[in-house]
Amino acid sequence: MKIKWLAHSAFLITADSGTRIVTDPYTTNERHRHGDIKETAEIVTISHSHGDHANVAAVKGNPLVLDKAEVKGIKDKSIKIKAVMTAHDDAGGSKRGPNIIFCFDIDDVNICHCGDLGHVLTDAQVKAIGKVDVLMVPVGGTFTVDAAGATKVCEQLQPGIIIPMHYLTEKISIPIGKADDFLKGKSNVTRADGSEIEVKADKLPASAQITVLKYAL
Repeated sequence: MKIKWLAHSAFLITADSGTRIVTDPYTTNERHRHGDIKETAEIVTISHSHGDHANVAAVKGNPLVLDKAEVKGIKDKSIKIKAVMTAHDDAGGSKRGPNIIFCFDIDDVNICHCGDLGHVLTDAQVKAIGKVDVLMVPVGGTFTVDAAGATKVCEQLQPGIIIPMHYLTEKISIPIGKADDFLKGKSNVTRADGSEIEVKADKLPASAQITVLKYAL
């Protein structure tokens, strides 16, 4: 299975079966100047309805759109997906609304995409998410958990691989922090040479490893 960071919170996950999943496709505008998403996929997941996470039209191939707590209609039976309801803020969603964490079981690897998670998790949410091998977590703050909050979420879920997302780049003009704020003081950091990694169930790290990908777009 391969994971490619497109930019922001958008990833392309490609299963060994060939099924392709795009998470949180963004809209390009004056504040989000990353390249347009032009991927083809069978499935698109949308954590919430804001434009920088819900540009379904950008994804080609008439994909199945998952944007609710109920997950159904997946044709590839080797893939299992569940949704865990959370909030986009630390006030139960009263400020920015709900957020869906999508959990993928693909090729015996458990992937958790946190969307725009705005708070540390409750015990019930941690239990609902379950085992996590790869965690895609926002780290920029303001609209999501900040560096400290993201660190806490990582401690709660204890993933093998941590991929930071939703942080400030030179192509984004919104008031969020850089990845370095999250990485500061951490020794288990690898900076990938590119935007894509291959993940195998039998080759997961024994302890948590932060992998910083380069954006593809």
